[in-house]
Amino acid sequence: MLRKTPLAAALVTIAAVPMAAPLYAQPVAQDAQTAQAAQPATQATPADGAPDIATLPAVTVTGRSDAAADFQPEMSSVGAKVPTALRDIPQAVVVVPKAVLQSQAVSSFSDALRNVPGVTLGAAEGGQIGNNINLRGFTARTDIYLDGFRDRGQYYRDTFNLESIDVLYGPSSLYFGRGSTGGVINQVSKQPNLKPRADVSLQAGTHDRYRTTVDINQPMTDTSAFRINAFGQSLGSTRDEMKNKDYGIAPEVKFGIGTPTQITLSALIQHNRDQPDYGIPPLNGHPAPVDRKTFYGFTDDRTIQDVQTLNARVEHRFNDMFTVRNQTQFSHYSTEARATNAAAVLTGPLGTSTALSNGNYTTLPLSSLYVRLQGKDRNINDHSVYNTTDFQGKFATGFLKHDMLVGVDLSHETYSNQSFTATTPGLPTNTLAIVPLVDPAYTTRPSNYREVATNLAESSANGIGLYLNDTISLGDQWKWIGGVRWDRYEASIHNSINAPGYATQTNYFTSVRTGIVWQPTEWQSYYVSYGTSFNPSLEALTLTNNQQNTPPEKNRSYEIGSKWDLLNGGLSVTQSLFNIEKTNARTQVSTGEYTLDGDVRVRGYQLGVAGHITNKWQVFGGYTYMDGTVEKALDGTAGNTLANTPHNMVTLWSTYNFTPNWEFGGGPSYVSSRYAANNNLVKVGGYTRWDVMAAYHQKRYDIQFNVWNITDKKYYDALIPSDGGRAVPGIGRTFLATLNYRFR
Repeated sequence: MLRKTPLAAALVTIAAVPMAAPLYAQPVAQDAQTAQAAQPATQATPADGAPDIATLPAVTVTGRSDAAADFQPEMSSVGAKVPTALRDIPQAVVVVPKAVLQSQAVSSFSDALRNVPGVTLGAAEGGQIGNNINLRGFTARTDIYLDGFRDRGQYYRDTFNLESIDVLYGPSSLYFGRGSTGGVINQVSKQPNLKPRADVSLQAGTHDRYRTTVDINQPMTDTSAFRINAFGQSLGSTRDEMKNKDYGIAPEVKFGIGTPTQITLSALIQHNRDQPDYGIPPLNGHPAPVDRKTFYGFTDDRTIQDVQTLNARVEHRFNDMFTVRNQTQFSHYSTEARATNAAAVLTGPLGTSTALSNGNYTTLPLSSLYVRLQGKDRNINDHSVYNTTDFQGKFATGFLKHDMLVGVDLSHETYSNQSFTATTPGLPTNTLAIVPLVDPAYTTRPSNYREVATNLAESSANGIGLYLNDTISLGDQWKWIGGVRWDRYEASIHNSINAPGYATQTNYFTSVRTGIVWQPTEWQSYYVSYGTSFNPSLEALTLTNNQQNTPPEKNRSYEIGSKWDLLNGGLSVTQSLFNIEKTNARTQVSTGEYTLDGDVRVRGYQLGVAGHITNKWQVFGGYTYMDGTVEKALDGTAGNTLANTPHNMVTLWSTYNFTPNWEFGGGPSYVSSRYAANNNLVKVGGYTRWDVMAAYHQKRYDIQFNVWNITDKKYYDALIPSDGGRAVPGIGRTFLATLNYRFR
């Protein structure tokens, strides 16, 4: 019997196209006819040879009090800057709707992204704190967006004001400028509307978890409304000493709803006071086998973050053919971090004891090993101003129909990072304490430690991008998407101590994107696409010395895929084969010398499902196979597996309404083994985590129970490449109870 590789199996699956549709159609038809016998069937005109699923009744959800509780998205603006049907975007897109997050009782941005195949979590590294995301093997820390604008602050994002999280895979500099090697992640905020509502949610859980959210929407006139979302929380954890206290508010007002001219003003104000967690050090090539609750730090560590974002959008529709938009966003992010990480593992309790390295292999017992605690203190300030003006035209030239978007992006960003060295007398520089590897005592920082300000990095950048994209329809079945963008990105950095003392660079880059979409019927779509992107040395406004004169890294992506709307449109199934390559990755030749001779490649297969199997049964999930390889490097990592890039990932969430009031659900998250760094010295094992839920729905309220990690599986969540490779343990079994009440 022949054994197919994941890629070969994917090719067979993509090729086996319409024949599967009738097989899936029958269960929904039977269930829908039983539950909705009184409703007329929705008729459609099928193409020749199309499955006879167009005559099925429309799939609806019974027994739900909120019409928005649907797992199946239809539109996204992340792939085209304007709302576009997912089937018309020639790239893989995953939209995680609010309904999925509510069903899972998820509130953090990182937890929400567990629903997205190909996303892995990084963690605090150097000056990087907050959400650190890898997408298809490449860092996406500066590829997180808020309503289409770069949300580059280093903070822990919350979902309280989000309608969805949209993920576009693959290099996409055409729309987003620098970055987007593995893709982009866009947070879509809730919008004011003309339907009054007032919702309150109260949540309590084990390990002292408490959270409250409020969502109020109020029309002011027939064409205007305001909306306010707010949250407050105090969260404990199954990890020792992990306490978070956060709150935020997001007001928004919209004028001209339903008229040719709409004006939207919004803000996001958020405050976080969290306990930083730098995880567990490695030992013998794996995370040290200590209790997962073990915390290496001090009880008075903290990360204090403040976020203020203001957004103004004006949109004018001249007629059905032409629309112009202008949007401006001002953002300020500040971070005061007093953090500690487990640095070197030592063979004794003295500062002069031998430090292990290269995976920390040793035959000594755990009780003989110690850990050096190092300060990671810094004050960070980020400012940014973004402005986008675009013009959309829908018109025809002969038998060709055009949907064209022309625009200009302007940006100004500043960044400062004041770092500190904290040392306790009698210990080596930047060492606060030396503690046992097993059962370290939890105390405040030593009272006699000394802190000295070290390097102050100050940087700024100005950018301009001009872009044009056109979707040309050739009849009803074929679309060609093509676009080009020109960027000028000028950035500079000044270091008070570190080298370089001062550096500046100006990069010019032209990005392209093209794709062909074939839609033989209304329920199936096939595409091929190609896209590029670039990564300047000063992309994140930080710089490693001797990289200031290197040109931008270049990325390119090839993708082929299919998007099906089965079961009378009730269930979306997407598949794609992809190849992403960074053709001139920076690689270190020797100490302090870098060249663009590297080559990094990730290729793989992705499958996604979202929607209804029956009118009572919903699913949302995906699978991805990733083969990430360092193809070429001069630092000894050539041929290694790309860091934090597991070969296999599965996520699945499913719910079923057994009665009009009772709903049950759950599902697994699976991540195969991965390496903490490109040197492949530290390997973290794979895991499967199971979550479950039960909910009782009424017109005015819902009562919901969730259990995260019901089997209490020990696993490692986020990986940190430094100091050999640290790993942050995931949350243990946690029970949550939620009351959602609708006042109107």
